[in-house]
Amino acid sequence: MSEQRILTGTGTASTSLPRVVRNTYLLLSMVMAVASVGAFIGLRSGLQWSMGMWLVFMVVFIGGPFAINASRSGDRAIWMTFAWAGLTGFLLSPMIAAYLSIPGGSAIVMNALGGTAALFVGLSAVALTTKKDFSFLSSFLMAGVIVVLLGIVALLFLQTPMLSLLISGLAVLLMSGFILYDTSRMIHDGAANPVYITVSLFANIVVLFSHLLNLFAMLSGDD
Repeated sequence: MSEQRILTGTGTASTSLPRVVRNTYLLLSMVMAVASVGAFIGLRSGLQWSMGMWLVFMVVFIGGPFAINASRSGDRAIWMTFAWAGLTGFLLSPMIAAYLSIPGGSAIVMNALGGTAALFVGLSAVALTTKKDFSFLSSFLMAGVIVVLLGIVALLFLQTPMLSLLISGLAVLLMSGFILYDTSRMIHDGAANPVYITVSLFANIVVLFSHLLNLFAMLSGDD
């Protein structure tokens, strides 16, 4: 079996499903490890969170998947995914450091990490065990992305805690839906590519974690 066939996950549903799932979660675990290293380096470097840093993070975070999807080589796409994940972790570290610096910050970060892990594992297990096709969520998820983006733009001007809490709550629900949707794609899309599924799942995890940080901080009364 060629490497290209493994990367694209082509083949019959009965033979490709275990391979696609195995390759995706193996790659995702390595990508998460690289992102963790990037975040650790960022925390050690003492980067400060600012609007400029947020803009740089958004450019890298949003632009990375487009560059990876545009790659014509499986090997190049994998290495670009690792580089993107490491840089994402590095650029996210100032925000993590900002939460760690407030009273009870360590508990907030740990709760956000635990909540992210619990939601991801639980939702993935639901999709994998039930084998339900969640493609019907597509239109709802796209509409949700637009609503959240509009809310973030409004928040830049209004700066109201209630709006921030509402946006983060919606984002958590939205990312939960995307995890179900992307996991379902591994099962039902015969041409599913483990690299691109990994990129999407990693993005879901990062957004979910960042908004859980905000939720736990606000609910604790320390933000």
